Amino acid sequence: MSAVSFPATTETASALRVFRANKAALVPHRPGAAGWRLSWVGAAAVLVSVLALLPLGFVLWVGVDTGWETASSLIFRPRVGELLINTGLLVVLTIPLCMVLAVALAWLTERSDLPAARIWAWLAVAPLAVPAFVHSYAWMTVAPGLHGLPGAVLVSVIAYFPFLYLPVSAAMRRLDPGMEDTAASLGLGPWAVFFRVVLPQLRLAVCGGSLLIGLHLLAEYGLYVMIRFDTFTTAIVDQFQSTYNGPAANMLSGVLVVCCFALLGLESFARGNERYARVGAGAARLPFKRRLGRFKALCLLLPLLTTVLALGVPLVTLVRWLVVGGAGVWRLGEMGPALVQTLGLGIAGALLTTLAAVPMAWLSIRSPGRLQRVLEACSYMVGSLPGVVVALALVTVTVRVALPIYQTVVTVLLAYLLMFLPRALISLRAGIAQAPVELERAARSLGRTPAQALWSVTMRLAAPSAAAGAALVALGITNELTATLMLAPNGTRTLATSFWAYSSEIDYAAAAPYALIMVLLSLPMTWLLYAQSKRTAGR
Repeated sequence: MSAVSFPATTETASALRVFRANKAALVPHRPGAAGWRLSWVGAAAVLVSVLALLPLGFVLWVGVDTGWETASSLIFRPRVGELLINTGLLVVLTIPLCMVLAVALAWLTERSDLPAARIWAWLAVAPLAVPAFVHSYAWMTVAPGLHGLPGAVLVSVIAYFPFLYLPVSAAMRRLDPGMEDTAASLGLGPWAVFFRVVLPQLRLAVCGGSLLIGLHLLAEYGLYVMIRFDTFTTAIVDQFQSTYNGPAANMLSGVLVVCCFALLGLESFARGNERYARVGAGAARLPFKRRLGRFKALCLLLPLLTTVLALGVPLVTLVRWLVVGGAGVWRLGEMGPALVQTLGLGIAGALLTTLAAVPMAWLSIRSPGRLQRVLEACSYMVGSLPGVVVALALVTVTVRVALPIYQTVVTVLLAYLLMFLPRALISLRAGIAQAPVELERAARSLGRTPAQALWSVTMRLAAPSAAAGAALVALGITNELTATLMLAPNGTRTLATSFWAYSSEIDYAAAAPYALIMVLLSLPMTWLLYAQSKRTAGR
């Protein structure tokens, strides 16, 4: 049989030239490829990673300057062992409880006929609008005897479980119901289908959310000070505030970095390199809603109890203190400037941090490898450090190298970028993972440059995740306390610092209006997170 030949045309010749020109560029995008080219994406990722290493470099520099003998005496002592046990128990108990609660709520609101499921879904996200230290402020008012590890775990689960619920519920909406139908047709029961088909597909969302919660647990300060539970972060801040003992605090920070390494290693191992995207819409129908039947009333208790603990207690406490304080606690002359400054810092910091996270998020999904994992770990590393360490590192660097930006808005925004980069990175990573690489390759084969393919195809598909990450960053900035106190220019007074100033003086009534404004300000951003997570389903 003779080969069939087609006449060459200008169009086909042009297409062949475009394909050959882009063929080499397509290879590095294959998951598990040997390496990636140092393009502008790689250069930007390296720059952000090096910048993220500033606080860690500060800790190491102080350790070297202190000397091994002094450093070892500060690290290998009983107090460090106590703090390690406390922090370890906090992480080990809190994260699994958040996993169980988030997955259960996500299944009830997305895959069952739970009454008013959309309302319960929104209420499961709404606790993000309440700052963690406001949760502890409320619980210490309601239950003054609540302290130690039980109190820390309870308040931590209530404050942080939405970080897991959001990605898990969004991922659950994107699952192809046809896979579950196939498993059921093979004889698997409902529980077997869930554990063997549904749950494995939620792994990326569960790992990312758990890592985010773990980093918050390692870096949180205000919550545990009010609950009177000692962690590495509270001990570090106490060292700086009481005796300004830099070496001792920085040695504790070094141990905290080791804890972050352990979390990163566990998350990387659990995440794996599996593909989570699909080409096509999957089954052309909505997932089947499981009937709860006689268990409906019992299942309603879980979202109801969660809402009461996570929203009811803080709101009732705030209303109580506002009533006790009366009209005199509404100092409008102070609240107006604090609100304006909080909004300005939140918007600017969210945009800057999200843009900085794009290169590393793209490399994390498109070109995973050892070098990429190292750079990604650098970006996460600073998230485990308390704000006071980040602030002191920036103070040292700006005073010695860049004095003109010392105690300026630039330094404050840089601190926010370093502290909240993991929030934007995790959200973007999940969004890019669900954007099929084939579409990006097709755009490049049609003549688009790598940058054009990234922005016009991949980032458009990942836009909901990018918006969710920006909202998470803005939420964090709105509620940030320690770094703002240390780095902000003279006269800067945000809602969080004003709340902390009054609550530290045990003037809970005067602090209540600032807490209420923070909650009301965070609600629209929380609603944006919820709305964007709903849109990721594409249904």
